[in-house]
Amino acid sequence: MTTASHALLLRACEATGLPAAHAVGAEPMRLGENEIWRLAHGIVARISRTGQSDAAAREIAVARWLNALGLPAVRPLDGIPGPVEVDGRPVTFWHRLPPHRPAWAAELALILRRLHSLPRPPESLRLTRLDPFVRLAERIDGATTLAGSERSWLRHRLAGLNAAWSAGPPPGLPETVVHGDAWGGNVAVTSDAAYLLDFERTGLGPPEWDLVSTAVDHRTFGLLTDAEYAAFCTAYGCDVTDWPGYPLLSSVRELRAVCYALQHAAADPPRHREQAHHRLACLQGRRGPRPWHWTPLG
Repeated sequence: MTTASHALLLRACEATGLPAAHAVGAEPMRLGENEIWRLAHGIVARISRTGQSDAAAREIAVARWLNALGLPAVRPLDGIPGPVEVDGRPVTFWHRLPPHRPAWAAELALILRRLHSLPRPPESLRLTRLDPFVRLAERIDGATTLAGSERSWLRHRLAGLNAAWSAGPPPGLPETVVHGDAWGGNVAVTSDAAYLLDFERTGLGPPEWDLVSTAVDHRTFGLLTDAEYAAFCTAYGCDVTDWPGYPLLSSVRELRAVCYALQHAAADPPRHREQAHHRLACLQGRRGPRPWHWTPLG
């Protein structure tokens, strides 16, 4: 994958007019569904999946809108108006951030509070409605380590949650711009600011969706202490677990985590099958009550 991805990167640089020297010594930062490369002269390139050109263009537009409003966000590279497509895959270029770390829970809450208080974005941003179920059906269908009964159970679970979402979650906070994948790893904390990253899922919807991930980390996975979660709630100004819609959105988050693991298991069964099926067993009630211990995928 590394060689093919680097070759695609070189072609993308050529298409945008960037000197090939910028990419010759590029170093991979992450090679997953999206491939991230560190180039020379403080540039980062992101190679997205096939068919994601509209989403890549929207990411650039969102980042520019946030920066224009004074909310710190990673900045698209100046002089390149949008993504360049190579073999059907969109490539975007960004300014590299200074040394940073992932956000702590309270830091994440503060930047989400700022994001959710922004004015409604212009129509030109073309933000779509939040879809919490994006790619779940495909991941279930593509999960090669599942037995037939397990796949049927997951499809039934997905259908039930989708129906409940379509019926409308209970009233809550006013609808706003939501990040869509709000966790500490998508906030880069430098010595002077916290920057939002990764706007692939950004859209319009209930702000509670951005809060549920941290609540699930605390309640479902036991990854946060009571004090850390209390600091998150204090910094944001409310506790999403008090909202009647929390059980629905937390169930969707848990299902997404299971399907993500199953996707990894399909690609590399020896490394990930045990963890993926442990997560499924938890969701099916075969591993006792929450919190469950789920090993991070690496």
